[in-house]
Order: sequence, then structure tokens, then C-alpha cells
Amino acid sequence: MKVSRINPVFPNHQNDSSAAGYQPLFKSFATDAIHVGSEPEQWNSRAVVPPISLSTTFKQHGPGKHAGFEYSRSGNPTRSCLERAVAALDGAQYCLALASGLAATLTITHLFKAGDGILCMNDVYGGTNRYFRKIAAEVGFDVSFADLTKLELLKAALKPNTKMVWIETPTNPTMKVVDIKGCADIVHEHNKDIIVVVDNTFMSAYFQRPLALGADICMHSATKYMNGHSDVVMGLISLNRDDIYERLKFLQNALGAVPSPFDCYMCNRGLKTLHVRMKQHFKNAMAVAQFLEADPRVDKVIFPGLPSHPQHELTKRQCTGCPGMITFYIKGKLEHASTFLSSLKLFALAESLGGYESLAEHPAIMTHASVSENERKELGISDTLIRLSVGLEDEEDIIADLDQALAAAVSISVDLNI
Repeated sequence: MKVSRINPVFPNHQNDSSAAGYQPLFKSFATDAIHVGSEPEQWNSRAVVPPISLSTTFKQHGPGKHAGFEYSRSGNPTRSCLERAVAALDGAQYCLALASGLAATLTITHLFKAGDGILCMNDVYGGTNRYFRKIAAEVGFDVSFADLTKLELLKAALKPNTKMVWIETPTNPTMKVVDIKGCADIVHEHNKDIIVVVDNTFMSAYFQRPLALGADICMHSATKYMNGHSDVVMGLISLNRDDIYERLKFLQNALGAVPSPFDCYMCNRGLKTLHVRMKQHFKNAMAVAQFLEADPRVDKVIFPGLPSHPQHELTKRQCTGCPGMITFYIKGKLEHASTFLSSLKLFALAESLGGYESLAEHPAIMTHASVSENERKELGISDTLIRLSVGLEDEEDIIADLDQALAAAVSISVDLNI
């Protein structure tokens, strides 16, 4: 199939997403990403790049009289640099770095006790689903799931014992978009003490600020876009409430699921180019989504940046743009999806997402294999569903790779009516 050149997403506005109807870009985002937490004046050496502080312990002036750090689990200079930077980018007062996205989820859940209710979006990352269903529920949490894209279902699912509502938007892998403000308003009207958490992994701080939309906690798997180089596993928690921060800070230390200083250095380094990377991810993803949507070998494309997405207008109301995540259904059966994935050359067949390189995966077999078959069917995670993390390669090369892999998939069967 001949590959046509796709028009740029913003043909007249040099990647100005607000010109395409999205929210304005966050003021001074790039400046904050580069400078907050990295001020040379905090070091005697005046180092422009924060040093990696590997020390596990710190000399004290006297018993209980330290210079801000005691033991590296409870606080580390390199980690503090990262946490200050992320807080600025999330529009938050506080940030806590954890050893992984799931460590962040675990730490947040420890705010509550057995018997407390947790209401979770029904379509979420497979690891989140597994943790809530197979661990949190097993130790006494009252865990329930609902399609939070429908606010009436949210209202119906709230219980007297509900203590936390967990939102993921866009969802993994079917890219549903949840109205954060709508959900937060309903939840807090029901009970102001319920904590609304938003997993902001797919959008990153560059495209979405959940705290500004009414969420109490913004959580990231920094393994993905926030670090952006597929070489760090980390979680981040941002928030504004003093009371919740103090409890989470205690849990960060008491549970001990903290990242290494080196990983904090690497993630902070990744933040410096977040704004540049996300603009290009958006541009490339829009080109790919348009290509796939026009391709007769594809049944359906799910990308919030396309007008065909059911929550496209909502996306524009609460986001400054879209990331490189695209889900699509290939025509055919499992063997067609498998052939497509094994035929890719530029895209790596691998789990995870949000790095500079393009990745592709089969959710039903890979990232969401821990989700039950019946639940996958209900969510639309079928054998022909493919998830792409569109990277930063040249647009023409990305599309050419998808084109040849689609051709390989079609070649295994004459049953496709195209």
C-alpha cells in the first residue's frame, strides 16, 4: 500500500496545541523543568547539574541535629532535587518519589485500612488491576470497579465506606478518557474526605494537571514519559494537601519503597527534555493515527486526538495535547495480530511505553494477561487489539514500518475483504 505523507497536526501553528482547540500550554513549563530543583546555589561547588549523592547516611552536628538529611531512605539530596522539579511541573506543593509506579500505588493505598472502600476505574493498567483485585482485596479492602467515564455509574458506585476513588485517564489500553473535574466534584460532594487519585502516566505532567482539575493526588509511573528513556523504573506522587503529604511522607520512609539516587538523577535528567519530547510524540502519534484510521486493513483506531474518539472534546477541555499512545484493532484474528507484531522492524515488540523509541505490544497476552478473560472481553481487550507507543523517530519511517507489517499480516490470509 502506498504511504501518503500526513499533514502536520498543527499545519499553521508550529506544534501550538492550543491552536488545535486544546487547553493552553502550562506557563513556564520548560523553564521549571530545567531549573526548579537544580539551582547551583544549593551546592558549595555551584554544580549546574545536581550531583548524585550515594551516601546512605549523613553526619549530624549533634544527637538529632542534622543538616536536613539523616538516612537515605528517609531523605536524599538527589531525590529532593527530583521531587521539587516534579512538584513544580504538576502544579503541586509536594512530590514523593517511589521505587516504581506500583510502589506509589501501594504507598497511597496504605493511607487506608482494612474495611475501607476503594473504587477504581474498570479499565486500568494490568498491574493496578492485579494489585487491587489480588492483593488489596485479599487483605481486607472493599475493592470495586466501575466505568468512570459515565458519571452516573460513579454516583451509583460510591458507598458509605468509600475512602478512595482511583482514576486512570486515558486508560490502559483502550484509551478511554475520564472527566477528572466531573468525577472530583461528584466524589467530594458525596464526601469531602474521599481521596481522588489520578494515574497521570499516559498524559504526563506536560499534557494534563489532575490537581488543577480537583484531584487530591496525581500519580505517575515515571518509568514512562516522565523519565522518557526506558532506563528507569520509578513512581511519583504529587499533591497539595499538607495532611495527606505528612502521612505519605511517613509511609515513604516506613514502607521503604524508595528509588536509588542514581535513578532519581536519571529521571531528573529526563524531565529536562519532557516538553520537547511530548510535542514530538503528539505530532508523530497524530500522523500515525490518521494513517491507521484511513487504512482498510484496520478495523478501528482509538486515539484521543482524533475527532472520532468518543471523548475527543473532553480531552481538549482538560488537556494541552495528547501523548504517543494509540490503540487499534487489526482486521482478522489473533494470527493476524501476531504476524503484524512479529513483522515490525522499527517498532520493538516489548512491554512498557513512553520512551523515545517506538514500542508495540499485545495487551491480551502481555500487559493485561493478569486480567481475567471475561473482564478483558467486557473491556474490549480482544485478540486483535494492539497498543502502540509511538516514539520520536522520523514520521515517514514510523508509518512505513506499520505499513509493511500490515501488509505481512494481510498476506497470511485471503479472508480479509479489502
